[in-house]
Amino acid sequence: MSDGDDVEALLRERLHRADEQIEVPAGLWARIKESGTVPGPAAPVTLTGRVPPATPVTPAAPVPVGGSVRLGPSRRRAYAVVLSVAATVAAVALGAWWLLRPAGTGPPPAAAVRAVPIAVYNSEAACRHLRSLECALRLAKDPYVPYSEPGNFVGRVWHGDVLSAHCVVTDGRLIQDEAGVTSTRWYLVTARKGMTGWLPGVRTRNTQEVPVCSPGEGRPSGGS
Repeated sequence: MSDGDDVEALLRERLHRADEQIEVPAGLWARIKESGTVPGPAAPVTLTGRVPPATPVTPAAPVPVGGSVRLGPSRRRAYAVVLSVAATVAAVALGAWWLLRPAGTGPPPAAAVRAVPIAVYNSEAACRHLRSLECALRLAKDPYVPYSEPGNFVGRVWHGDVLSAHCVVTDGRLIQDEAGVTSTRWYLVTARKGMTGWLPGVRTRNTQEVPVCSPGEGRPSGGS
């Protein structure tokens, strides 16, 4: 026999002796049968050597046309800055246009009140063709002061002179002319030489409407 056979025979002998020396407890197999827990053979494990396939990755769905896109914080901040800059530029452009706009684009100024022409009338027929001092009629400084008072004098006018009437007061001093005509109306007038004063209503035969003077109308004075 070879050495390998001797070793195998020796191992078998020792295993046989060990098996004989093992003592099974009395009643062990009976208890196992009663409990019904006899273990069955284990299921074989098959090794195929394959690697399980990876979980497929579903691509993100494309954004539909016309849909909304959610922006991140950084993009939102950039978008807000762009809007702010655009608004500032628009405001500056509007202000520049307002300052540099043509003057003719604004509303037209209110039209000035047109003066009404009235003619001086002298009730004395003999003086209507004379421009003497005796036939002159005076313009007053104040329609509420006595007409004959020396200081209530602006200048002289004569029959037929055409004056520009600006307004009229209806509660001035009562004046009576040589023909007996009386009136409390006084006209604020300007003569051709720029002299401005008050003409008594009895010194004209005006037939045109003249606006009433405002309460704050000044009482102009002029030279002779």
